Amino acid sequence: MRKTYIQNNDLSVFDDYLDYLGELELESQIIPTIEGLNRVVKQAIYARNCDPMYNAAAMDGIAVVAQSTLNASESNPLTLTLNKDFVYINTGVAIKGKYNAVIMIEEVIEQGNGTVQIISPAYPWQHIRVKGESIVEGEMIVPSYHVLRPVDIGAIFASGNTEISVVRKPKLAIIPTGNEMVNEPSLLKDGHLMESNSKMFAAMASELNAKSYIYPICKDDKNELEKAIMLATNHSDIVIVNAGSSAGTKDYTVNAIARLGEVFAHGFAIKPGKPTILGKVNGKPVIGVPGYPVSAYIVFENFVKPILCAMQGLKAPDKPKTVATLSRNIPSSFKNTEIVRVSLGEVNNKLVATPLERGAAQIMSLVKADGLISIDRLCEGLQEGSKVEVMLNKPLDKIKQNLVVIGSHDLIIDVLGDKMPITSAHTGSLGGIMAMLKGECHIAPIHLLDEDSGVYNISYVKKYFVGKNMALIKGVGRAQGLMLQKGNPHNINTIGDIAKTGLPFANRQRGAGTRILFDYLLKQNNIPTNLINSYEKEYNTHLAVAVAIENDVAKVGLGIGSVAKLMGLDFIKVGQEQYDFLTTEENLQDERIQKFIALLSSQEIKQKFLEFGDYTVDHLGEIEIIKC
Repeated sequence: MRKTYIQNNDLSVFDDYLDYLGELELESQIIPTIEGLNRVVKQAIYARNCDPMYNAAAMDGIAVVAQSTLNASESNPLTLTLNKDFVYINTGVAIKGKYNAVIMIEEVIEQGNGTVQIISPAYPWQHIRVKGESIVEGEMIVPSYHVLRPVDIGAIFASGNTEISVVRKPKLAIIPTGNEMVNEPSLLKDGHLMESNSKMFAAMASELNAKSYIYPICKDDKNELEKAIMLATNHSDIVIVNAGSSAGTKDYTVNAIARLGEVFAHGFAIKPGKPTILGKVNGKPVIGVPGYPVSAYIVFENFVKPILCAMQGLKAPDKPKTVATLSRNIPSSFKNTEIVRVSLGEVNNKLVATPLERGAAQIMSLVKADGLISIDRLCEGLQEGSKVEVMLNKPLDKIKQNLVVIGSHDLIIDVLGDKMPITSAHTGSLGGIMAMLKGECHIAPIHLLDEDSGVYNISYVKKYFVGKNMALIKGVGRAQGLMLQKGNPHNINTIGDIAKTGLPFANRQRGAGTRILFDYLLKQNNIPTNLINSYEKEYNTHLAVAVAIENDVAKVGLGIGSVAKLMGLDFIKVGQEQYDFLTTEENLQDERIQKFIALLSSQEIKQKFLEFGDYTVDHLGEIEIIKC
């Protein structure tokens, strides 16, 4: 027989209540992308098309053939003729025909009679946004269980997704009770109070992306209350009964819930909020909430909020915390965990916390509060001058949950980002090392070849992190090679062929491991960079290189086999490399990195990586400590 928790329960009983309720996550629904703000994505959203879908001018100016401008200089201005050597073009207009570069209008000297002069050459694809430069077809736009922001809406729509699958909004029924409660100021008189808690609940629910339905005020009648609860459970996912949760002569809530369903717990060692009821009726959670506003707020935060989040596949965010110095004593008792509202201020470069009114009816103390202090039930109080932990009333927790990954790009980052909160920037391997040096990231993905030893990554770590203990979390082995158009129509088989044919090459950005490898291969073959057509045109990801080749902007590029396979390109392997994740030894204690390592080591992730092809996972998730 299931136990019922009566009186003075610790807050940990709520975890048992969640287990008792069972699966809470709601079903998905399809909505227009434009309506997706703040909604929770049910499944990862991938790009249906590239952005842009064509090669577009990135500047106002003139479109030219880059090769015809090579001799332009200040001492030898080059004259160009309209419709023969150039055409005028505006930002966003498609680049067509023979033209393959744009010169900014500010750098053009008008001569009249349809001619202009330029004093510097253009390189191929200068100031042109190539197809897929912003978004590549098949790229993950947002991971599953991501809460959509305005920028996400723009990116999703730009990627060709006009509809999205999201978790259905929870329906919260709010039943206010009490003969003394009224909804209109005109009805106020002695013995009557404005019913405001339901409006606060509705606003809090809206912040959590839930729909709320405020029922008419239920009078203190047990039959009327039972009818209201049963009706609410038939049409909602969760029910709040506000007031009537204590043990007064007209507090009917606990008995009503017991008659209609089950009472799981009644009474918690928390102040304000002690008489809270947790129950279930008609398979739905029903929560009896005390009537005083501060109690109502604290109970919603601690009991209702986690359920509404769980219904959307989310974990209730923790309030951000800081440490402050208490300005005066706060007495307490052994009976309850007490939540105290405080204001905060900086005095002589020290953050000071000042307690506000402690009464459960003091709603203005919530309005004024900058934060909350929790005093443990086993503590008699807090002393003036002591350091206290303050829960801030600002939503910083989402940012704090993210694992920040800056460095080299790979498809596996998207896979990992679908399983845990990751924010990433593709700056190349050296860019990741710089970010790690400045303390701007948790993890830097790198694949840097030591030209002397042929070993990846270790020499660079020792070079840049002298005197520190670093950690390499082993990633995947990757095949690097030439990505070519399907069928290799230009018969490119070696690095030397790129220079001999003079065909456009899609290069990676400076600092990228692939760029370093390419420069190394050029040096090995005694090929100067000026023999590589479009060497100056840079692409920030392997996907962008592949799209440039697929779109005929370039004929060949250096990249990884998994991307070539994904994009249907030919691939000639030139070497095997190690793609690892750099962090500090101290960071290994960070729970986000521990989760990252556990995820890397899982069989599910290994299998997903192998499905891409051209990856090896023999040492995935292993850790090598490097003493620099």
